[in-house]
Amino acid sequence: MKEQEGVIKYQLNHTQQSINPPLSLTEINAWRTIAVRLDLIGQIPERYDNIGFGNISQRIGPRSDQFIISGTQTGHINQLSPEHYCLIVKAEPHQNRLHSCGLCKPSSESLTHASIYAQDNTIQAVIHAHSPEIWKHTLALGLPHTSADVPYGTVEMATAVEQLFQSGNLSQTSLFTMLGHEDGVVAFGKNMQEAAWELIKYLSLAIGIEQQRINR
Repeated sequence: MKEQEGVIKYQLNHTQQSINPPLSLTEINAWRTIAVRLDLIGQIPERYDNIGFGNISQRIGPRSDQFIISGTQTGHINQLSPEHYCLIVKAEPHQNRLHSCGLCKPSSESLTHASIYAQDNTIQAVIHAHSPEIWKHTLALGLPHTSADVPYGTVEMATAVEQLFQSGNLSQTSLFTMLGHEDGVVAFGKNMQEAAWELIKYLSLAIGIEQQRINR
């Protein structure tokens, strides 16, 4: 049975209130717009039963465990406003629990974002995209990946992400795919630009593989 996109699986303690992000949303919104135009984030009737997909987050400071993330089911919105983001106040990936506040609830992949931030304090941005091209060429591109039996937004995924970092497989790249989450790709970096460029780089390489096969 095909897993439904966008379902929140973790325990959420959410306070419904407006937030004043402690950082400018200009950069995160600009890169999200680029991702939307590339169909890496969005909502497309022909994909995933017209459910929104993809999300983006940014740590609020170099020494903070808190981060802002786009809200669940905001994929159909071209340009987000502050009310479309929420603040992850505290994350407990191994307890399957998040504490957040905002006018919308956090993305269904927030637990995975939290797990990535927990691995390295230099990581300041995470983009969870959906790219059929990158995803299906995971092996050809030699990409690190989580197993096909690990579902998204779960403790198992948080553990799998930790294992990827501990294995050293992410020492040469800051992107991995989630084989148990259709088209799921995650990129991260020391800033939004670094995360986005890694994603775009592998998208171009994946498209190149497809074009080579067509031209043979």
